[in-house]
Amino acid sequence: MAHETTVIRSINLGGDMGGETICVDLFRRPDGSFGFDEFRRDPEGGRGRCSIGHPGAARFESAEDALAAAKAAVGWLADAG
Repeated sequence: MAHETTVIRSINLGGDMGGETICVDLFRRPDGSFGFDEFRRDPEGGRGRCSIGHPGAARFESAEDALAAAKAAVGWLADAG
């Protein structure tokens, strides 16, 4: 049984503050629940993205609920639109 999530939206920290290196992903799990996590990418490291927020275990009924929780938990995201 697959345990992979599907990213439904990725929001990057804009401008000089993080650009393409910091983002929040909203995702859907195979069981139909939703969640989010904050990630950082080190272009020099070659290791891909690393979770820096660690709220990925929280479960929400809808993508809208996950986005609202992400905006409350991740300071820069509330201003990202």
